[in-house]
Amino acid sequence: MPAASYDYATVQRVAGGQVITESDLVAAEEPLEIRLGFGPAGQREHRTLSVTMRTPGHDFELAAGFLLTEGIIQRRQDLTGVIYCPDVEKPEERENVVRAELASSVEVSMPRLERHFYTSSSCGVCGKTSIDAVQAASCPVLPTDGPFVAAELIHELPARQRAAQELFEQTGGLHAAALFSPTGELLLLREDVGRHNALDKVIGAALLQEWLPLHNSILLVSGRASFELVQKAAVAGIPVMAAVGAPSSLAVQAAAGFGMTLLGFVRQQRYNVYSGAWRITGAGS
Repeated sequence: MPAASYDYATVQRVAGGQVITESDLVAAEEPLEIRLGFGPAGQREHRTLSVTMRTPGHDFELAAGFLLTEGIIQRRQDLTGVIYCPDVEKPEERENVVRAELASSVEVSMPRLERHFYTSSSCGVCGKTSIDAVQAASCPVLPTDGPFVAAELIHELPARQRAAQELFEQTGGLHAAALFSPTGELLLLREDVGRHNALDKVIGAALLQEWLPLHNSILLVSGRASFELVQKAAVAGIPVMAAVGAPSSLAVQAAAGFGMTLLGFVRQQRYNVYSGAWRITGAGS
């Protein structure tokens, strides 16, 4: 079993001049190392790909979603399995290191991947180059015939997401990514201390269940909408993305380029439409 998604901390609660010392729940945060197994039979290699700080839980989905949204795999068949590495050296690494085994037909260039992750983390690329790179990387074409989403439904999504956030209710310290049908049915929800991890878990779960592309879905994220989140949603084929917070300028540019409907500030019975307004029906009526 993976480690717990929460931990306990001793806190001093200060209110009205009184100090009370007691135990409190806090969201767990631990490193997850993602390793790759790749190559033809008899010549398999095992290499570390990335380390991310995450909330333990749904680790295999996180790894699968990460591999898809980073362009390392293109479909469910490219991934033969994900396991916790049994040969870790330290006790604290147990269930904090996963190995994703790729099909022998998947070609992996570790030097290229290392350059890619360095460039991404150092913000050394311009916006247009980033968008063009995503569009060229086998990104699914988003549907141009819908789905259509009622304006009133958009107002209801944050409450539906929040009601399903069990860990947030306990700790108050987690992001969430939720996938809904066009009629508002909650399909998937995952929580994590990292916004990107929460979305990778949702996309990974959908990938493992062979739901991709997610052309008939709405994504709601609990924080702001960054370029990386828009990019991940586009790779999964999600046509409508809503965020409780603000979008960045590059997120707006990317969504428009992908043909995605992007909503921001979805809270308190209001929201802004930044691109793809044609998918929202009944607005202003």
